[in-house]
Amino acid sequence: MGWLRKSTTEEKRETINWRILKDLEGLDTWNDYSFQKPVVFFKHSIRCSISAMVKDRFERGWIYNDEDVIPVYLDLISHRDVSNRIAELYGIDHQSPQILLIKNGKCVHTSSHSSIDPEKLSLHL
Repeated sequence: MGWLRKSTTEEKRETINWRILKDLEGLDTWNDYSFQKPVVFFKHSIRCSISAMVKDRFERGWIYNDEDVIPVYLDLISHRDVSNRIAELYGIDHQSPQILLIKNGKCVHTSSHSSIDPEKLSLHL
C-alpha cells in the first residue's frame, strides 16, 4: 500500500506558530530579534481572496519550526501604518500578499502574490 504513504514533504510539515504584529513597537522588537534568528513577515489583506489563497498555500507548505525561522503575521488592513513602516524600513515596495525574510535587520528575500513559496525561504536561511 505504498500509494497511501505520505510524501517526504508532508511528513516534515509543521504548524505555523504565528506571532501577531499589531504596532510599530512590535516591528522594532521583531527587527531586533532578527539579529538572533531569521524572521519572516507575512503581510496579509483580510479583504482579498488572492491573499487568503496564498496564505492558505503558505501555511500548508510550511516546513520550518521555531528553531529555523520565526513567522510573524500582519493584518495590513487593520495595521496599514505598520505595513508602510515595513516598506520604509527595508526599502521594499508594498505588496499584498507579501513575505519578507529578515536577517540581521535586513530583508534578504521578498516575494509577493503567487511567487510566495515557503520552501524558497530555505535558500536564504
